[in-house]
Amino acid sequence: MKGDRVEIVIDAGGTPRTYEVVATKAGRRVEVDTRRGLVEVSEVTRSGTPVRTARFMASRILALVEHPASDRPELDALDEPSGARP
Repeated sequence: MKGDRVEIVIDAGGTPRTYEVVATKAGRRVEVDTRRGLVEVSEVTRSGTPVRTARFMASRILALVEHPASDRPELDALDEPSGARP
């Protein structure tokens, strides 16, 4: 569903790096597959065709967070990180 996103934090030799895969158009979704020491995060169409794929070694992943899109778009805007934190 448009707005779905998966955030991946990996260990890049001492410093963590963050990657994000987002369902960018209506009808697309984000799928996560784990196989043989690899984690594959893909944005796929309604028919299941992958549009973009990111692969990470499972041993390097520090965190993998799925952010599902809500049924109400105004709630997604509240979930976005703001520039200033209190």
